[in-house]
Parts: sequence; structure tokens; C-alpha cells
Amino acid sequence: MLSKEIEETIQRKYEQLAPYLNESSLRMWAASEALSWGHGGITSVARATGLSRTTVHAGITELEQSEALPSPYPSSVGIRRPGGGRKRLIETDPTLLKDLESLVDPVTRGDPESPLCWTSKSTPKLTKELQAMGHQVSQRTVCSLLRDLRYSLQSNRKTQEGKQSHPERDEQFQHIANTVKAFQQRQQPVISVDAKKKELIGNYHNGGQEWQPKGHPKSVKTHDFMDKQLGKVIPYGVYDITQNQGWVTVGIDHNTAQFAVASIRQWWCQMGQALYPNAHELLITADCGGSNSYRAKLWKWELQQLASELGLTLQICHFPPGTSKWNKIEHRLFSQITENWRGRPLVSREVVINLIANTTTTTGLKVNAALDEGQYPTGIQVTDEQFNSIQIEKDLFHGEWNYRILPSQQSE
Repeated sequence: MLSKEIEETIQRKYEQLAPYLNESSLRMWAASEALSWGHGGITSVARATGLSRTTVHAGITELEQSEALPSPYPSSVGIRRPGGGRKRLIETDPTLLKDLESLVDPVTRGDPESPLCWTSKSTPKLTKELQAMGHQVSQRTVCSLLRDLRYSLQSNRKTQEGKQSHPERDEQFQHIANTVKAFQQRQQPVISVDAKKKELIGNYHNGGQEWQPKGHPKSVKTHDFMDKQLGKVIPYGVYDITQNQGWVTVGIDHNTAQFAVASIRQWWCQMGQALYPNAHELLITADCGGSNSYRAKLWKWELQQLASELGLTLQICHFPPGTSKWNKIEHRLFSQITENWRGRPLVSREVVINLIANTTTTTGLKVNAALDEGQYPTGIQVTDEQFNSIQIEKDLFHGEWNYRILPSQQSE
């Protein structure tokens, strides 16, 4: 397989030529392009264009035939009428994609800032499990569907978790998965929360590319020195796992536990309450560090205020150290936001809000966003008296990661 840059070049050529080529000439071009790149060309052309390797091979065979000899393919293979050909398997088997994603989802891993997700399950194993579920699917089709879902099999060097890996990491993953499933079966809300990295506001470089008139790239500042007036913004996200909906509070002060819980409160008032009018409990999955750290007294104190205010029992499940990339919000919401605003300078807070709120996916993701100009100072101390008043119940399994906070009759 060739480099990502070469595949992007092939993709640009394909997008420019495809509207003007019929099925036969497109196949021949793809074959010529693959041959021109040598080893790995067929795979890269297939990935960049979406054509199957079989189609590229067929084009190569056609190119290799002598012009004096008749084509080895019947005319029916040449150019089909619009809409002709066998329907895709996902059209005849509508539950296939959903079942495939349910198999890879519990072990999903990836770069939070990349739209690409990673899965540690092999395609033969996934194929076997799908077949056991009644789907008539091949390993090649599973590979194609995983690419459609933006997954890829990760190499060994990428799966090293480092010194922070906890020996009972997998057991905690399974505990979280079981807890999520139980809440969903009871039709109670389940959210994934985290803060996205801070973003500079101003005419600064933003990674990625977008279409612009040829020869007129967007001009941005050479250095990323913070503008004292515009400053930075802190997006804190709340992702509704069941409804596939997101809420992002864009703060301008500090990423503290107060800010984190205020964001959850805003999600509930703006979205959650209407979606779950009969809710009496709420499951929150979060990283183990940052503003929502399981060690932070202020996080638990603020959650106590929220539980009492809303009258909800809050169940909290933290991901083990070093595994924040497993948090659903990273690859279901934040990566989509990053993809949506790629190549665009975040010149104002309004631009950030609009770009976040207009993030959508083919799977139906909807996102709302709002600016929070509140002040969230650092260094707030929770007294022992306050902390001891928190109505907290720890689970038997890793109570430091899994606990409930009950609403109290009176909160300070």
C-alpha cells in the first residue's frame, strides 16, 4: 500500500475524472493508474476510489490484451445502465451494519483527533460472529464495511498502552459495557463526557484541507501566539450514546470540575430532560483524569449538587488510567467536529459554535452547542464537612471508578 499522500492524489484525480468517464473507461483509467504506481498500486487505487480490487484487476487484464484480439469480457460487463448491477449487501440486509458495529464497539480504540477508529478484532473473527447471527457475509465484505464505518485494523505497535495500563482494564471495560446496556434496557439516559483540547481563537492555522479556488489558499498567521482579546475556548462535550446526539458547552475560562458539571447541567436542561421525561437515574462515563477525575473532591461535590437539583441518581463509571481513547465521545463526537472544521481558521467564538452545531454524520449525529461566558476559578477547596456530606455509594467492583451519588434533601 502506498503512502497516504499518494492515495490523496489518486482520490483527487478520481473526483475530477469520474463525472466524465463511463464504467469501462473509468475501469481502464483505474488500471492505468495502479500500474503507474507499481507495487501497492492496486490496493491504493481501490482505497482511494472506492472501486473493488476485482474491478482494477479486470481493467489491467483489458489493458494487457492486444488491440487486435476481442475483449475477453462480454459486452454486459462493459457498461451497465444506471442503477444496474447487484445491490449492495447492506441494502438487502439492513441490520448488517448495526450488528457489525455492535461487535467492534466494545473494544474500539483510536486517535481522538482523527476521524479514523481502530478495532482490535480480526476480520475472520468478525465474519464468523456475523455468520452465526444469520448474516450471509464474507471476510472481504466485512473488510469493505469496516472501511465504510471508518475502522482499520491497528498494528501491534499502536496497541501498547504503556506504564499506565491497569491489570483489570478489560474487566472495567466489560463492567462499563454491562452497566450501559442495563441502563438502556431500563430506558434511562447514558452519556459520555469529556473536554476537547483548548482551541486558539483567531486567524490561526487549522489542520486539514478544504476546497478553495485553485491558487487561492486561505492566508493565516505564521505563529500561534494567543490573541489576548480573543483568547482560547474550551469545548466540553456531552454525548448521548443511545440517541446519538451531542451537546458542547464552549467555555472561555478554566476547565474545572465546576465547568464540567455545569456542562452536564446545560445538556440536561437543553436536551436530556425532553428526551427522558421519566428518568430517575443518569449514567455518566468519563475519563479518570482532568476536570472529571475520580480523585477530584470538587467533581463529586458538584455532582452532588446536580443530583439534588435534578432529583436524579447519578451513576459514574470511569475509564482506567491511560484508556481515555475508549470513551465514546472521542470518536463519536469530537473526531466528527474536528473533521467538520478541518482547514478552517477559528476566527471567532461564533465560528466555533456554528461549526460544532453544524456537525453531522451519515449515521444521524446531531449536535447542539452554546457559549458559556461564566467564570470557573481554579483552586476551589472542598472542606471535609462538605465532602463527608456527599451521598455516595461505591460499587463492589473498583468503587473508586464506579459509584453512585444520590440526591439529598438539601444541598448547599
